[in-house]
Amino acid sequence: MKTTRVLIVDDEPGIRESLTGVLEDEGYSCSSVEGGEKCLKELGRNSYEVVLLDVWLEGMDGLETLARIQEIPFADRPEVVIISGHGTIETAVKATKLGAFDFLEKPLTIEKVTVVLHNAVQQRRLELELNRLKESGDAKLRIIGDSVPMKALRQQLGLMAATNGRVLIYGESGTGKELIAHAIHAASPRAYEAFVEVNCAAIPEELIESELFGHRKGSLAGALDDKIGKLQKADGGTLFLDEVGDMSLKTQAKLLRALDEQRFEPVGAAESIQVDVRVVASTNKNLEEEIERGNFREDLFYRLNVVPFHVPPLRERIEDVRLLADHFLREFTTAYGRKPKQLTEDAFRALEEYTWPGNVRELRNLMERIVIMNPQTGIDARHIPLDRSRRAVFDRPMERFGSLQDVREAAERDYILKKLEEARGNVTRTAELLGLERSHLYRKMKALGIAPKE
Repeated sequence: MKTTRVLIVDDEPGIRESLTGVLEDEGYSCSSVEGGEKCLKELGRNSYEVVLLDVWLEGMDGLETLARIQEIPFADRPEVVIISGHGTIETAVKATKLGAFDFLEKPLTIEKVTVVLHNAVQQRRLELELNRLKESGDAKLRIIGDSVPMKALRQQLGLMAATNGRVLIYGESGTGKELIAHAIHAASPRAYEAFVEVNCAAIPEELIESELFGHRKGSLAGALDDKIGKLQKADGGTLFLDEVGDMSLKTQAKLLRALDEQRFEPVGAAESIQVDVRVVASTNKNLEEEIERGNFREDLFYRLNVVPFHVPPLRERIEDVRLLADHFLREFTTAYGRKPKQLTEDAFRALEEYTWPGNVRELRNLMERIVIMNPQTGIDARHIPLDRSRRAVFDRPMERFGSLQDVREAAERDYILKKLEEARGNVTRTAELLGLERSHLYRKMKALGIAPKE
């Protein structure tokens, strides 16, 4: 994991040098500047967990600098510890009101400084995690589904989330690739560090390099200040490259080097920056086909595809539709302050017979629309605005199925047969792909009438 970075701000060279030497001996990575203006400029160029800030500075004093630091966006804002040789209760109270984590009086002792630094770092990480959970919810608890594909997916996630292996998530639009990326981060040792997302499909080609790597003032048109890139913001945590297949070849080349070296140069910078980042990428494209067309670098593909992760489309886990629909109904009735709603059996049947080209996102949007547009508690098939021409097409006519349970068993049988085919009939390998014990798979195959030779 990354080393804690500390910025020391003091106008006395001796104090800067002594604090730097002592803290680096304790395992911290330190930089130092002598004034408030230089402190703010340095925070615009690099990320720090804690700033040790002297009150008495020439020009912009420590309290004014502290107030300016509080204007930095939350995710990039360091904790500030005020230090002073002329401390008063009034100054300490004012610093605390301005957002300082603590107040230390000179002469400093290494024991006191290291304890306060440790507590400041822990506080910052806790606040970042609470903010992440507030914004996105606990991703691990929102992976919904009891189908075989989803059980296999959760087992795979449990096996690889705790590693630092790069992950490439495949899946159609709307299947929940971002949710899986959040879950991987939340289950990893990096959970208390930053999760930083870059939507490669939404950022114009001329801006994505600056977005990823940052830039220096004046290096680009309109670059009035230094900018910290997403790769640096993710230092110690996880960088999620959403729809990486839409990244330009030029940016792919620079990303490849950054992945190999865990080092990069911001646009217009002469110096390089070292980072410790786990990369999780996603795509709705077949990258091997994109490689053949010359749209994606083969060497980058192999760097990203260390752990391939397939998120099934909703039509391949149709038995999860009920759970998902109920979950989204509860979510939106609570969010909009509406009475709880209940889908009737024919409403569920309409949902389960649909092909869901928009996948889980389409189902979620539909449930939101139902909550908004329908005041009644009971929701039947008449209230389900779906294109009936997109009903699911089964290998066998629907009338061949005696019950909904027959439909579910048929879907499960087809999915197991598909995985057996992928594993070339190897039952042990098929069990691994499905996330099942080998003996459990044999029992399931027997119950569904699947002979091992199939």
